[in-house]
Amino acid sequence: MSAEGGKSYVLFPLGEKRFALPAECVTELARPDSLQTFPHRTPLLAGVLVRRGRIVPVCDVAQVLVGPAAPPRKFYLIANCKIGQRQELTAIPVTGDCELATAALVPLTGKEPHYIQGLLDLGGEPVAIVALEILISMEAPA
Repeated sequence: MSAEGGKSYVLFPLGEKRFALPAECVTELARPDSLQTFPHRTPLLAGVLVRRGRIVPVCDVAQVLVGPAAPPRKFYLIANCKIGQRQELTAIPVTGDCELATAALVPLTGKEPHYIQGLLDLGGEPVAIVALEILISMEAPA
């Protein structure tokens, strides 16, 4: 299958579901490092990692994407995310290996949450393309 303009996506699992980010914003898939937590944080901010000499916030978006019953996350997907006027690295905990894919885009139904910017058709499986900058700016569900 080919996507519009040959755009590639990184597919990442959260439990039984898969989601996608545009490949150009993903920098690496990292094994779990020592997560540093602190008492004053937002619900989606799990803590920070020190990665290649930089402090990288860890945003646990699984709470929003799959709910509180998400299985333990095993890896960090490190991505560039626009925060305000700056590009910042952000770590997203994922439950398994990620993969690179080029797939056909399918039309949105209009019922998707505002943080879903598109859908991919992967052999009949719709995979939501996540707008990371919108998602991490949200508060976690109560």
